[in-house]
Amino acid sequence: MTEIEAGRRVIVAGAGPTGLWLAAELALNDVPVLVLEAAPRRGTRSKALTIHPRTVEVLASRDAHRPFLDEGVRIPTGHFGALESRLDFSVLDTPFPFTLALPQVRTEELLEARAVALGAEIRRGARVSGFAQDGDGVVVHVDGSADERGSHLVGCDGAGSAVRAAAGIDFPGTDATTWGFLGDVRLDSPPREPVGTVTERGNLLVVPLGGGLHRLVGVTPEHVGTDRPGRLTEEEFRRTVERIAGHDVGMGAPVWLSRFGDATRQAARYRLGRVLLAGDAAHVHFPAGGVGLNLGVQDAANLGWKLAAVVRGEAPDVLLDTYHDERHPVGAAVLRSSLAQTALITSFSAQGRALRDVLSTLVVTRPEVSRDLAEQLSALGVAYRAPDDAHPLVGTRAPDLPVGGSGLFALLRPGRHVLLDFAGNAELPVPARTLVHSARAPRDRLEWDGVAAALIRPDGHVASISASR
Repeated sequence: MTEIEAGRRVIVAGAGPTGLWLAAELALNDVPVLVLEAAPRRGTRSKALTIHPRTVEVLASRDAHRPFLDEGVRIPTGHFGALESRLDFSVLDTPFPFTLALPQVRTEELLEARAVALGAEIRRGARVSGFAQDGDGVVVHVDGSADERGSHLVGCDGAGSAVRAAAGIDFPGTDATTWGFLGDVRLDSPPREPVGTVTERGNLLVVPLGGGLHRLVGVTPEHVGTDRPGRLTEEEFRRTVERIAGHDVGMGAPVWLSRFGDATRQAARYRLGRVLLAGDAAHVHFPAGGVGLNLGVQDAANLGWKLAAVVRGEAPDVLLDTYHDERHPVGAAVLRSSLAQTALITSFSAQGRALRDVLSTLVVTRPEVSRDLAEQLSALGVAYRAPDDAHPLVGTRAPDLPVGGSGLFALLRPGRHVLLDFAGNAELPVPARTLVHSARAPRDRLEWDGVAAALIRPDGHVASISASR
């Protein structure tokens, strides 16, 4: 690689879902990218398995969603804090009103295939140990190997991020004091949809994984407010599940057993010069609602087009500051939601169960409550802060508007800004390589009434609006 090419290359630490989607986004925009992954091979166990509607939209905006739809188990409901009343995703304004249950291992395989096909280099067994940055780029130190040079370094290397540690970025928050359990098993009489049980003995959720497997996940009172328990054995797992369920659930030998905690932390800053953080390197939380993987992929969707524009010289360096400005509040909101859900999940007392009953009733009797929580979990409700005098749509997520025959998401597939010209005389300033599309204004969306033109960012959020005179 020439010195000029190395100067344009972005180095990503970590080949999880966040790092792989970021690599694909950069490669799509003709930015050389090297992914350094410490593990010598991809793992065989899947911590995450939930893909939420907004993440499916992100994939669809690059025409990468079909394998996920083909292989994932579609679940039309979600839960908040494991409340008995599930959230109805069918009311959401999206072509994908469901979550997908798909093991993280398979998600990573699909994302890596896309990144490599676009030209990204994935190097395994390459542990980042530090870096040095200057005005021209970043030199990344790799254990047992030669240094690598690039324009920027992005730490997508998990909760114990070496990049974050080397940058000296604070990671304030709390250590784990609540410990959940999970096991992937085959059931004699499996439910078709997720089923939850909450008693004074504990909390248990059964989720279909596909391929005949189900994940049994839960929390028990004895592991709330404690140090980390020892290794989860098959005997303990069976005994715990039967105690919560109140009967033998008819399970085979577990394929995988694990514990997880409620450590809750967020990086104080997502950017330090030419070094940025995304995914679990930037935030960790209890996996309530299965949003963690999605939060990281959406970090990458926000960062990818911005970093590509800066590296290509099409945008000023200050654009990267908006990554922290936009995504840090989103991460903070997810952490607050996770803490609230953890409180509900661990409410085993009579008072706690009464609170759960009240909130479950609200979800059923107040559709607006159910919808608000569903939009929060799905991330469809995420809106980035806009100037006070901006049009109300600026910063919001643009739905799949009926434009271009196949919809807005299809127009976003090249990874560029899209200017929707509804009046035929758009006057909005646009970035380089913007795709201009003349279309009829959406007639069935009141919020878009009076919009003459709309500039849509590559990540699907509204950049600017020109209103009809």
